[in-house]
Amino acid sequence: MPLYHNDDQAMLKDSVAPFVAEQAPVSHLRKLRDSADATGFSRDLWAQFTEMGLPGMLVPEAHGGLGMGHMEAGIVLEEIGRNLTPSPFLSTGVGAVAALAKAGGTQAGRWLPAIASGEAIVALAIDEGAKHRPDRIATTATRAGNGFRLDGKKSFVLHGHVADVSIVAAKSDGGITLFAVPKDAKGLTADPRRLVDSSLASHVTLDGVEVDADAVIGEVDAGGEILDALLAATRTGAAAEMVGVGQGAMDMTVNYLKERKQFGKLIGEFQSLQHRAAHLYGEMEVARATVMKAQQLLDEGSEGAKLMVSVAKAKAGRAANLAVREGVQMHGGIGMTDEYDIGLYMKRDRALAEYMGDVHYHIDQVARMNGY
Repeated sequence: MPLYHNDDQAMLKDSVAPFVAEQAPVSHLRKLRDSADATGFSRDLWAQFTEMGLPGMLVPEAHGGLGMGHMEAGIVLEEIGRNLTPSPFLSTGVGAVAALAKAGGTQAGRWLPAIASGEAIVALAIDEGAKHRPDRIATTATRAGNGFRLDGKKSFVLHGHVADVSIVAAKSDGGITLFAVPKDAKGLTADPRRLVDSSLASHVTLDGVEVDADAVIGEVDAGGEILDALLAATRTGAAAEMVGVGQGAMDMTVNYLKERKQFGKLIGEFQSLQHRAAHLYGEMEVARATVMKAQQLLDEGSEGAKLMVSVAKAKAGRAANLAVREGVQMHGGIGMTDEYDIGLYMKRDRALAEYMGDVHYHIDQVARMNGY
């Protein structure tokens, strides 16, 4: 398939891009940060997202959603990244939906309509350490009466302190099982911490949390494939957001090169800076194409999607990091100040780089999947 948007996707972009730019520009992030907002995002803005149907983009039509694909979700995420918009769209509208739609059953019937209507915020409680290692889940799920008892700790859980439900990955007797744990579950605590980009992620503790058997997402001991679907969707979504971050940083830098004068001429007239800007443009375009290919393969259900997702997360990570580093350097001293937005792009890049696996993790995954 060609790596460009079709007419419907182009119309979606034409609708979403000005909406996010007008309603949630970088100044929106600054306002939340400077007010020490305890939620981590604007509920009013999320309501506007809901009015546009964005939380339900990936939700099947049978559950009240729009039944769109990852290509469409990526359009939204790129604009979120470009404007540094704090939002639960990635965890709720992408990762959680992918898991619930893959599993079907009771929890899908309960939470997918709630996500589509904007009534539910969902957190993804997967990682347990400083680094992304979903193959090392230590949280346990043991049989207790007619249900299960969950014990363990989760880290870097975005929106964990405000989520209506958390999708928890736990080790059961015969494998991995995913659970939908409501916010009011006894023994569940979430301690929010502010990250470098001012977003809020929680350390979640499950201390003897008891859930009914119908809290299982999918089948007991068979959560591996569902977890894979969640990870693939969230990683691809994070990569799309990183492309947006890189694009936003690049646009800001190019504009600065056209405005800033030094030695009696615009600094954008210096060939060395032109070369660096051209190189950055090429890297961003390759990253965008890689992410779009991963989105296409996910939408097709291709066996090659898992490999391409890791390629996309790694490539987007490197390109976005190049964009923010070049941005700060080409801005000179002002790029180091908080008053100038380029530093905020660097901070968001730093947070997204670690989320669901950094560049090194995904390079290693690509090597392993190719037999190295």
